[in-house]
Amino acid sequence: MKKYIVCIATLFVSFIALSQTVDRYEIKHLSDINTKYSDFGVAYYGDDQVVFASSRKVRSLRNRTWANNSQPFLNLYQGNKTENGEILDIELFSSKINTKYHESNAVFAADLKTVYFTRNNYFDRKYKKDEDGMNNLKLYRAHINEKGLWGDIEDFSFNNDSYSVGHPSLSSDGKMLYFISDMPGGFGKTDIYYVHLLEDGTYGEPINAGPMVNTMNREMFPFLSKKGILYFSSDGRSGLGSLDIYKSVVSDGGTVYSNSKSLESPVNSVWDDFAFTINEKDSTGYFSSNREGGKGDDDIYFFKETITGVQYVKGIIKDDGIGDLIPGVLVSLYKDNVEIEKVITGDDGGFSFTVDCESNYTILGTKKGFIDFSKDFVTSNEDQLEIELVIELKDEDIVEIDGIDFININPIYFDLEKAIIRPDATIELQKVITVMKRYPQMIVQLGSHTDSRNTNTYNDALSSRRAASSLEYIVSRGIDRTRIFGFGYGETQLVNACTDGVKCSEEEHQLNRRTEFVIIRYN
Repeated sequence: MKKYIVCIATLFVSFIALSQTVDRYEIKHLSDINTKYSDFGVAYYGDDQVVFASSRKVRSLRNRTWANNSQPFLNLYQGNKTENGEILDIELFSSKINTKYHESNAVFAADLKTVYFTRNNYFDRKYKKDEDGMNNLKLYRAHINEKGLWGDIEDFSFNNDSYSVGHPSLSSDGKMLYFISDMPGGFGKTDIYYVHLLEDGTYGEPINAGPMVNTMNREMFPFLSKKGILYFSSDGRSGLGSLDIYKSVVSDGGTVYSNSKSLESPVNSVWDDFAFTINEKDSTGYFSSNREGGKGDDDIYFFKETITGVQYVKGIIKDDGIGDLIPGVLVSLYKDNVEIEKVITGDDGGFSFTVDCESNYTILGTKKGFIDFSKDFVTSNEDQLEIELVIELKDEDIVEIDGIDFININPIYFDLEKAIIRPDATIELQKVITVMKRYPQMIVQLGSHTDSRNTNTYNDALSSRRAASSLEYIVSRGIDRTRIFGFGYGETQLVNACTDGVKCSEEEHQLNRRTEFVIIRYN
C-alpha cells in the first residue's frame, strides 16, 4: 500500500519500488495447438483455462472465408492450460458469442461471469458498414445466465459504425477497461484508450492513454497486468520489427507514468509480435507472432520470464501547500552520475523508472517556479522490495529558515522614522500578492521591525504603522483581509548588534528596518 508523508515543505514526491523481472525470456512454440491459419490472443479464463482466437477450419462450422486473407473467419476457442504452458482439449467457446463473422481478443472479469470481446459490427443479426462500405470492429460485453450459459450481449455506447473499437483488457480490480480504437481525435492510426467501469454496470467516457503510449501509427493489443504494467504492441517506434511489444507503468487511475520500453528478444523479433499476456505469480505467459519457424500465419508462443531483480520505481509529486498534483515536472534518473532516462510528470503528477538491483541512483527534478530537487537512493538485491523516498520540492517564492516558512522576497525597508511604502518596496509587496493568489487559502503573518534609534515606545508605534501600511497595500490589491494580519515588533528583534548605545553605519541600521512575511498555513 502506498504511504505518503505530509511534510511542512511545500512539495514532496513519494516513490515505491516494485519487484519486477528482467527482459530475458525463454519461449516455446506451441506446435500442438497452432495451425497453418491464424492463432493468437490468449486470455486467461480462470486458473486452469485459456481462451484464444483462431481461423482454423472446424467440421461443425461452415468455415466461411474472409476475403482479406482467404482464411475462415475468426472464432474464440477455449482449452485447458498445463503447468508447462501447453493448451489441451481445445473446443469452441460459446455459440452465443461466436458468429459467422470475426470474434477475437476476449478478457474475463475476476468472477468469470462477464466477458468482453471483439467482434465485427454484427449485432442482433444486423451487419452494418460505414460510408465507405467498410465493416468495422466493435467491443461487446456478455454475461453468464442462471443456467451457466453466455448471453445478454451488450453493445458499448462508444462503439460507432464509422470506426473500430476492440482488443479489451481489464484492470485486476475490474474498474478500468483498456481497448484500442481509431476514433477521431487520437494520436495515430489506432490508439489505446481506457474507460472507467462503474459498480452499477455503467461506464464513463473513453480516455486516450496519451503520448507516452500512443504514436502516429498503430498501438494494439493492450494487456494490463496485476502489478499495473501496461503491455501493448506498436509499429510506431524504432523496434526490432513491424509490431513490437512494449510496456509502461500506469497509475491506479489509468494514467501512464513512464515512457514505453521495448521487450527484449526473443519475445520481440523482426516480425509482428503482439497479444502479450503474463501471469505474474509464476512469471509465465503467452504472446503471438508471425515469425519464421512457426506453423502457420500467426502462432501462439509460451514464455517463461527469468528473474534477475529489475525493479520499477513509481512516484508522484504533490503540492503540499494546496494538495494539488504537479504536472510538467522534468524528472531525470542518474545512475553513477550518468543520466540514463528522463520523463515529464503527467496530470496526476506521476512518473516511473526501471532500475537495477544493488545500484546507486539519483533523482533530479526541475520545473519553472520551483526550486530544483535531488535525491540519492540505493537499490537492494531483494526480489520483493518496497522503497519509499520522500523528496522536498519547494516553490521558489517560499524559503524555510530555522523551520519556519517565509515568502521569499527581498527585505522591505523604510526610511528613517517613516511608514510610507517606498517604490522599491512595492515590487516586493507585489511578489507577496502573487504568492497569496497562487495559494488562495494561505494565511500570512506580517512582521514589521525598526532599528534601535529612538525610544522603545516610539519604535513600537512606528513598526505598527509600518505593518499597517504594508497590510493595507496588499489588501488594496485584492487579498482578503482575513488572510493577512500584521504585528509591529519595534526594536525587539534586531538582526545585528546595533542596539542602544552601539555605533553603527546607516546601512547597518537599515537592515533592522524591515518587514517579513511568515506563512502561518497553506490551507
